[in-house]
Amino acid sequence: MAALGWLTPRRRSATARSVLAGEASAEAARKSSQELEDLSELAELAELAPDVSAEEPEFPVLGDDKAAAFFDLDNTVMQGAALFHFGRGLYKRKFFETRDLARFAWQQAWFRLAGVEDPEHMQEARDSALSIVKGHRVSELMSIGEEIYDEYMAERIWPGTRALAQAHLDAGQKVWLVTAAPVEIATVIARRLGLTGALGTVAESVDGVYTGKLVGEPLHGPAKAEAVRALASAECLDLARCAAYSDSHNDIPMLSLVGHPYAINPDTKLRKHARNCDWRLRDYRTARKAAKVGIPAAAGVGAVAGGTAAAIALHRRRR
Repeated sequence: MAALGWLTPRRRSATARSVLAGEASAEAARKSSQELEDLSELAELAELAPDVSAEEPEFPVLGDDKAAAFFDLDNTVMQGAALFHFGRGLYKRKFFETRDLARFAWQQAWFRLAGVEDPEHMQEARDSALSIVKGHRVSELMSIGEEIYDEYMAERIWPGTRALAQAHLDAGQKVWLVTAAPVEIATVIARRLGLTGALGTVAESVDGVYTGKLVGEPLHGPAKAEAVRALASAECLDLARCAAYSDSHNDIPMLSLVGHPYAINPDTKLRKHARNCDWRLRDYRTARKAAKVGIPAAAGVGAVAGGTAAAIALHRRRR
């Protein structure tokens, strides 16, 4: 589909719309971060510290206020896609019909099985979300987002990745989520995890009401890099001292911006690229890693099976 060309990995340069989306997301993130409440530190996270070899220098550097960390959300911090979980929550609240939920469920099942983003699925999900929230108040969606986090997202956070984020926080650094999900959803997740804030796709609103349009384009690929660049400039950060974490080759532009790129639960293309560039890798999906962070290996299989079963059941009801 020609209209989705900007989503493919072949296009890496930032367009004017990417820059606009990035700058809008950075501005929204800076505003929202001022409203986030500090959460008390979780003692158990100390036991989940990243497995850094003895040859590596101490990182993150304690007290380095020119450094920050940027984390992709879907399949990096959280299993699955935030937008799909949000769609399930909106369906429960009668925002749309069963046939729409079936599509959300199938896309989510595919995402969890494949472990990578499908541009067409992601575009369909965003278009659906925009049409669904049009006419609703931003404050309403923020409130609902809090409930949906507890219902569908909290149990899907990767403990290993959360420990990495906590290491940056403990070092006195700011930690930001960077995601194509709506900035309102991303901000809720960031607050609940005790992070600094979130960069996300900015939906246009007038007088606090969604118009059904985006500001720029979804925060994806090059747009993520532009958002990080804009935020780093506004926060007076040195990108060479910053870290970025992602599972997707689509985020290579963002990862390439910083001095400390990490491939987390990487897809095949990102794993190959990371090895060629000597980037650090962490994979919390395997049985070995799952054991290290205290997650039963079967838990991941059960989650995938559950998502697939739900999709199949919904499909049968429609027939």
